[in-house]
Amino acid sequence: MKEFIVETFAHHRTLIVFLHVLSAVVWVGGMIAIRFATHQSLALISDPKLRLERAAHTLKRLFSIVWPFVVILLVTAIFMAVGLGFRSAALDGSGNVIDEYAMSLYNTVHIKEAIWLVMALNLGAMMHRRAKAEKALKAGNIEEAKAMLALIAKYMVPVNIALGLAAIYLGVFLRGAYA
Repeated sequence: MKEFIVETFAHHRTLIVFLHVLSAVVWVGGMIAIRFATHQSLALISDPKLRLERAAHTLKRLFSIVWPFVVILLVTAIFMAVGLGFRSAALDGSGNVIDEYAMSLYNTVHIKEAIWLVMALNLGAMMHRRAKAEKALKAGNIEEAKAMLALIAKYMVPVNIALGLAAIYLGVFLRGAYA
């Protein structure tokens, strides 16, 4: 499997990196747009039920757009981490560190990918909460729907934005390591 990943990355490096960056832009950019533009506009709707319905629908649309890019991002991350040889530059066949700088880069790769994984888990939790909010709205339970959506808007999306920006920064840092 490793040989397949290395060979595929060697032949499609530009495409894989492009898809990885595009996925990060769509995911993080979508969350920024929702939190700082759409959220503010939805707050202007005076009818609480209509505001919550529009918020739930908007999040549903965002999540349906973002989810495929999350998968692409995680898959391309694996291709880049293996294809760029971070492990082989840092460790010998027995697992002994052969280069401290390469080892720090290898650790940074793990940190970056752990961030994306935490973000994906958070996204899954947001998708679940949004679906529960939609069910609560259909059942006429506006307060439950409001509580479900408020947590997403106030905490879950901002956490993913911050983590996403940190992961993007680490990606730029890693790219600079080859300059």
